[in-house]
Amino acid sequence: MASTIFHGNSIFGGWAKLREPPVISRQHAKTTRAILSTLMWPTRPATAPPPGDIPLVGRWSSAYSYAFLGVLTVACLLPFSGRALHMDDPLFVFAARQIVQHPLDPYGFNVIWYESLNRMADVTMNPPLACYYGAAVGRIAGWSERPFHLAFLAPALALILGTYRLAKHFTRLPLLAGLATLLTPGILVSACSVMCDTMMVALWVWAVILWIEGLEPRKSWYLAGSGVLMAAGALAKYFGAVLILLLAAYSLARLRRFGSWMWYLLIPVGALAGYELWTHALYGQSLLANAVHFAHANRGHASRLTRTLVSLSFTGGCTLSVVALCPLMWSRKVLGIIAAGSTLAAAALIFGWVNLAEQFANKLTPHPLLAHWELIGSQLALFIAGGVFTLALAIADYRSRRDPDSLLLGLWVVGTFVFVSLLNWTINARSVLPLIPAAAILSMRRLETMHRAWTRSLILQVAGGLMVSGVLSIWVAGADTRLANLAREAAQSIRGRTSNEVGTLWYEGHWGFQYYMEQLGALSVDAHDFQIRPGDLVAVPENNLRFAGFPPDMSFQKEAVLELPNPSGAAVLSWQLGAGFYSSYWGPLPFAFGPAPPERYILMRASPVR
Repeated sequence: MASTIFHGNSIFGGWAKLREPPVISRQHAKTTRAILSTLMWPTRPATAPPPGDIPLVGRWSSAYSYAFLGVLTVACLLPFSGRALHMDDPLFVFAARQIVQHPLDPYGFNVIWYESLNRMADVTMNPPLACYYGAAVGRIAGWSERPFHLAFLAPALALILGTYRLAKHFTRLPLLAGLATLLTPGILVSACSVMCDTMMVALWVWAVILWIEGLEPRKSWYLAGSGVLMAAGALAKYFGAVLILLLAAYSLARLRRFGSWMWYLLIPVGALAGYELWTHALYGQSLLANAVHFAHANRGHASRLTRTLVSLSFTGGCTLSVVALCPLMWSRKVLGIIAAGSTLAAAALIFGWVNLAEQFANKLTPHPLLAHWELIGSQLALFIAGGVFTLALAIADYRSRRDPDSLLLGLWVVGTFVFVSLLNWTINARSVLPLIPAAAILSMRRLETMHRAWTRSLILQVAGGLMVSGVLSIWVAGADTRLANLAREAAQSIRGRTSNEVGTLWYEGHWGFQYYMEQLGALSVDAHDFQIRPGDLVAVPENNLRFAGFPPDMSFQKEAVLELPNPSGAAVLSWQLGAGFYSSYWGPLPFAFGPAPPERYILMRASPVR
């Protein structure tokens, strides 16, 4: 890859084309319908177990359950509280610092985040509530990493404790639902960041709780509180606005009439309208419309089939507890059918039978996944199967119960999946995150349906499945932390190597690497204003995005290559292993277990063209 960088700008453009997907015959379509019919109907009657058969933890008091979930959440996340800022974390910190200086102008500054200098209002695709929270943290506790990560433990705690309380409305196993939510890669990795995703989902869950508890019998303060939380969720991340439609559909299904409850939905609508007017007055454009346009313009050219398969992979990987519990929720026949179909789908992605379209590694090789096809293929098949079973939980629950609760949970899961697969600009774990609490609750409802008596063997199997999911999820969170820390380590090492150099130190790339390079005094290359002079040095990360390129009137020679080993045994962002937790641009897996490649940084010396 380094040679590609050195000898031209081919790394910054050009896509490889894979073969078109095969045509699906009519017979195959009939077979698919038969499989789905078998999958969606429960194999046992939907009878809840009697109270005496609920496992011991199901009969714990709420106080014990809240305490246990709270302690476990902190225990899982506290070891990562010193990690470096990562991916889009710096954008939220930049905006937080701006808010401290100009509280009513959160995005009124310029930043180089793509190839050139742009207004922050044009760069960010999220509303500023998490940035205001970060501003309070920075003002009170300082701007180092640990205070930020400790402060962002609060939304994670609220999410897990809220899932427990919400699950009490839907299942006799709320504690297990809370555990099945916490012990997933989607939750643990996202909760280690200082971005807005975990905060939005926490506000979403508590808005649903207050709405359900305030709807019937009518409690006005609960409904008003839910409206406020819906507004806050939408102002943390735009996707939170979908909850307005979700709760409207649930209320109509439950009450079968319009009523005064509708007025409370105007609270988030009014908040979003006010936000739009405010930001339009500040920045001359609708930031919500700008985010929608960005998603549409950057969606790429992957087929719907490709996006659906990759979305299933990300859904299954992020909801790993669902995968771990699948053998307890479905018959062997169904498990075998879905395993076979998922294996075929994984082979189609790996061998290019369906077009992966724009992929980072396609710039290097047409079929980058072939080098590790056994390792990648097995995990891809497992995750796709997990995604199928997650959707199946929602559909089967509604078909067997057909009540407002199953409608709420089903729309929650399926609607989020549709957004991830068809509407979002990229497929990533952050977009899958909102459906994880609902999937966990559906898993417990399914277990109640399938098992009338909770034997010691069943209890041990459920505990074992959750433990396996938890251990693997912590492993993935550790791998993500290691990747974040490597960028900080690389910046410090590059600064140390160049501290005695006469020329200016520049850098390409962004994310956490940008944050630490700027802290150390390096300058970002601007594609619209190259100021690199002979003798200057440019640091280029191999595993990054949005390179500005090099000025055409200069030549660059490799000065040094910094290679940092990554012994984590897992990857969240690696085209070699097909892992793209933050964007499927890196591959069809949210993460991959295997030998993670080292992180490489190339130091270039500028000289005049001879």
